Amino acid sequence: MTQDEAKGLVARRAAELVEDGMVVGLGTGTTATKFIRELAGRVQKGELKIRCVASSDASHELAVSLGMDVATLVELPELDLYIDGADEVCVSGGGELDLIKGGGGALLREKIVASAAKRFICVVDSSKLVKMLGKFPLPVEVVKMALPVVEPKLAALGLHPTLRMKKSVSQGLKPLLSGAGQNAKAEALAYPEAKAYPVALAYPDALAYPDAKAKDEANDHEAPGTGEPYVTDEGNYILDCACGRIEEPEVTAAEIRGIVGVVEHGLFLGMATVALVGGEDGVREFRA
Repeated sequence: MTQDEAKGLVARRAAELVEDGMVVGLGTGTTATKFIRELAGRVQKGELKIRCVASSDASHELAVSLGMDVATLVELPELDLYIDGADEVCVSGGGELDLIKGGGGALLREKIVASAAKRFICVVDSSKLVKMLGKFPLPVEVVKMALPVVEPKLAALGLHPTLRMKKSVSQGLKPLLSGAGQNAKAEALAYPEAKAYPVALAYPDALAYPDAKAKDEANDHEAPGTGEPYVTDEGNYILDCACGRIEEPEVTAAEIRGIVGVVEHGLFLGMATVALVGGEDGVREFRA
């Protein structure tokens, strides 16, 4: 089963969980896009009459184009469900579902919409399930003016921040090492004992984003060092932090939020109530 097929499985399963009359939050990213299309299919068939709130301009526009009733949190401040993907999912020792989100650049709005929902269902393929958060670069949304203040403070925490750049055809932020870095790929991405990725391997010159296809509807950024800085829907910058092992995510989250100029970070701790994970064995379900 391909990753794309696994995403399709969980998207269909999530769409089946939506009931008539619900107010549904729409996530952002490749899996969320598949979910929106599946959900729109049910609406178009007359199986559902629902209202929606989107977590990004891209998801809002997609849902509207598919004939769905999309409003804002001003009109619908309480949601029954929020369904979205994630870049990493970890089932913590306490049974909670901890996530890293923000590869698509919508972490602030995603966290706001998720916080308004009674239930947050996370939909991912099995490659996103990890034993400890941190392989995927942790996004931190920052006020533009505060960038020169925030970046060195994140670096002082050992988080190795890199400013995200825009204008790409990527399927999410997926570092791919090549050349000399290829030999060290396994070590660099397997959470080294030093807790953080070596700086030279975090975002080397050889960094690339695989699976490049036509422009993804929710992820639009390119390798650091080229183009212009990526700007979120709220007009902020994103610093992607190559943290390595995040052994104490609550502590890391508090440290980041304590920096003036940080708007939000991509650690979604204990927010998801269910994770649907697609893979060779179908859809597995993890409940918090």
